[in-house]
Amino acid sequence: MKQIKFFPQILFFIFILFSICNAKDKKSNLYLMPWPESIQINSGRFLLSKDFVISLNNENENLFKSAQRALKIIADKTGIFFENQFPKINSSEITSLNVNIKNVEDLKLGLDESYDLEISQERIIINSANQVGAMHALSTLVQLIDSDSNGYFLPSVQIIDKPRFQWRGLLIDVSRHFEPIEIIKRNLDALAAVKMNVFHWHLTDDHGFRIECKALPKLHEMGSDGNFFTHEQIKEIVEYADERGIRVVPEFDLPGHATSWLVGYPEFASAPGPYTVERNWGIFNPTLDPTNEKIYEFLETFFTEMSTLFPDKYWHIGGDENNGKQWDANPKIQEFMKNNKMKSNHELQNYFNVRVDKILSNLNKTMVGWYTDEMPDLSKDYIVQAWKGRVSLYETAKNGYRSLLSHGFYIDLVQTTEYHYLNDPIPPDSILADSVKEKILGGEATMWAEFVGPETIDSRIWPRTAAIAERLWSPSEVNNLQNMFERLDKVNLQLETYGLTHIKNYEMMMRRITGNYDVEILKNFVNAIQPLYTYSRDHPHVFKSFYPLSRIVDISQPDPKPAREFKFLVNEFLEQKSLDQKKYNSIKNQLECWRDNHIKLLPIITKTPILKEIETLSEDLSKAAEIGLKSLDILLNNSKADEKWKSESNEILNSIEKPRGEVELAVKKSIEKLFQKVE
Repeated sequence: MKQIKFFPQILFFIFILFSICNAKDKKSNLYLMPWPESIQINSGRFLLSKDFVISLNNENENLFKSAQRALKIIADKTGIFFENQFPKINSSEITSLNVNIKNVEDLKLGLDESYDLEISQERIIINSANQVGAMHALSTLVQLIDSDSNGYFLPSVQIIDKPRFQWRGLLIDVSRHFEPIEIIKRNLDALAAVKMNVFHWHLTDDHGFRIECKALPKLHEMGSDGNFFTHEQIKEIVEYADERGIRVVPEFDLPGHATSWLVGYPEFASAPGPYTVERNWGIFNPTLDPTNEKIYEFLETFFTEMSTLFPDKYWHIGGDENNGKQWDANPKIQEFMKNNKMKSNHELQNYFNVRVDKILSNLNKTMVGWYTDEMPDLSKDYIVQAWKGRVSLYETAKNGYRSLLSHGFYIDLVQTTEYHYLNDPIPPDSILADSVKEKILGGEATMWAEFVGPETIDSRIWPRTAAIAERLWSPSEVNNLQNMFERLDKVNLQLETYGLTHIKNYEMMMRRITGNYDVEILKNFVNAIQPLYTYSRDHPHVFKSFYPLSRIVDISQPDPKPAREFKFLVNEFLEQKSLDQKKYNSIKNQLECWRDNHIKLLPIITKTPILKEIETLSEDLSKAAEIGLKSLDILLNNSKADEKWKSESNEILNSIEKPRGEVELAVKKSIEKLFQKVE
């Protein structure tokens, strides 16, 4: 009787459990990045047809352009000839997609970027506080486009979304290697697609002064090698970013990193000139002289002109890596420090920062700077960018300063997507007080440009920055790696919509090297390697800024997908209790490919001198793959390995540790795991 009594409840429980599992399965088929704060999957779908119409309740130009871009993306992806090619403005008509915003607001830190997106079988509704939230909703919408034999559709969902952090940025260094305007634009498009909202533009450094200054023309005329952005181009980029909901924060690095400032104006240096644009990489001595009163008039003139170009309230002044050598060697500066009871160069730099801060404050600008070991004596409005680790981030916040995290987001260091994705400014288990957490504004990925040029910069920024975008937008609980990589693979392809070259230049550069359309053999090798951690690249070459960026190390990817998938495959295979024939075959096929590839690649290397530096590494890949295959065979047969073979194999695996051509085997550790499992 009890069983009969509770049977309906049991059925209900099973139904609920099935519904939850089914909802999770449906969510797993959505390739959104960043993942929304809240998403509910409903039954049904919205079918796209030629009658699709977008209506806007506001005539804001940026909203209109954003809707028009979304419409073009949908048309290009689906091939549907939409009869209405322009969104309707101020329309009360109920259409396919109604976008409703409450207000139009200027871009600023702390702007409400939330939105609601509801897709049903009949219509789509977007509600947001302002045009920026609506732009984010449209970015989500285009990621949701799917298809089957019945046509193109959008799944029925209800999304309530807002960012976790208010500052989500990307720094692009255009000083060390100049990046033309079209590269900046396509990366702004991609940033908007993954809901990033700050473009940090590193415009000056030892290697180039990349912005026109009409009042002080020798800055760009003598410090840029002719590669700089004009006033018109700067305004064009700022407007382009604004249309996509992205603030532009310029960086004018000083008092160190100042060589390019001093080429045209050596009188402001802390040591006698002349100066020339720097061609090497590193930290250099040239530094502005904080004791020279005329330098503050000089900077006021410069900043006043720049204020007509960059409307954002926040400006970055660098402030890091001043080695102080010129200050230590200058008797006049030492006398100034003595008279003003300054005991260290930190105090002198604080003095300089305070003077600069006053100039910027008069222009209604707030300073942002890189973290230094001693906090500057500045107002609490100052924003500190932490590049030395989370400890400095937390110290800064505890001292009452707003802060940003960049440590762990240095994408120029070619670290893995996993490393960046798990680098949370405030981890879920954080014990920081709420008052401290509130000071942490978010973070920035940093694309320093020692080893990137126009052909390769996209491949160093993307797709890893999409994972960083999710870390800064989505709830901290969204951190499942396998799910993230599944979504990232789809979003990575979608990013090509915005003109990025991170996928297509991969094979293009191989075709150029080999002089052949068929690059499959070289690609097999490149898929198994990765570039060295950037700070290790100055061996055996001592690099200069004008050296080519067209070698295998420049083509190779920071986190190659084939190597990563092979790692996951090996891990799953070794963790299983019984043989998974499909996984076994996949591992075996991949290892056989790598084992046999060197013989095929040798004729290409012989006639292509640029590939000579990786010849022995290709041979080592073949040797390692052979060891992997033998290990796999032993594991399959549950047999015991020959001790002599084990000893010889161990020596081989140890000997191939050394990088060549500034690349290393990305699959070595996975093969070693197979080898270490044998007995």
